[in-house]
Amino acid sequence: ELNPRERDYLGKILSSSRALLGILNDILDYSKIEAGALTVEVTGFHLDELLDTASDLFSVRADEKGLELVFDVVPTVPDLLYGDPMRLGQVINNLLGNAVKFTEHGVIHVSVAIEQQGASHVVLRIAVRDTGIGMSSEQCTKLFEAFSQADSSTSRKYGGTGLGLAICRRLVALMGGDIRVDSIVGEGSRFRLRMHLGVR
Repeated sequence: ELNPRERDYLGKILSSSRALLGILNDILDYSKIEAGALTVEVTGFHLDELLDTASDLFSVRADEKGLELVFDVVPTVPDLLYGDPMRLGQVINNLLGNAVKFTEHGVIHVSVAIEQQGASHVVLRIAVRDTGIGMSSEQCTKLFEAFSQADSSTSRKYGGTGLGLAICRRLVALMGGDIRVDSIVGEGSRFRLRMHLGVR
């Protein structure tokens, strides 16, 4: 018998355990990418479920830091999409994880909007914006390189391997999209995904 609070915590523990598994998968994925052996699948998935999982995964950490975590999906975005939900979730979770890690106060905002829609496809604009430490333009240019972080002090203070964003860039490219970053030192960063997904 579990009360609602216990059930909520256990659910978040499950989500966090899956995230730990994701770290191990990142290492394997990078090896597969380097070997040219990583593939993506196309299957139906519900966008709201993917975003709910991301919210569950990071809401506790955001609350602990006093951060507001906001998801803003334009109502016209189709909920049933066709693509690789595991890889897309991996990219969004990585961006959210970085946003929580590098933000001490303010808001983390995830937005989803339609850029273009046809009879069998949709191009989504997904953005993850934070009010964190930000980066210079020079730091942004090397951010998607493997084993690279903004600078050595970032690595010492916040940890990490510098693999996450390199994997994200390759995964997004494999899924037919692109990823960019805009950032201002001391004001925050905004990562923008442009994703091609199927609809029916």
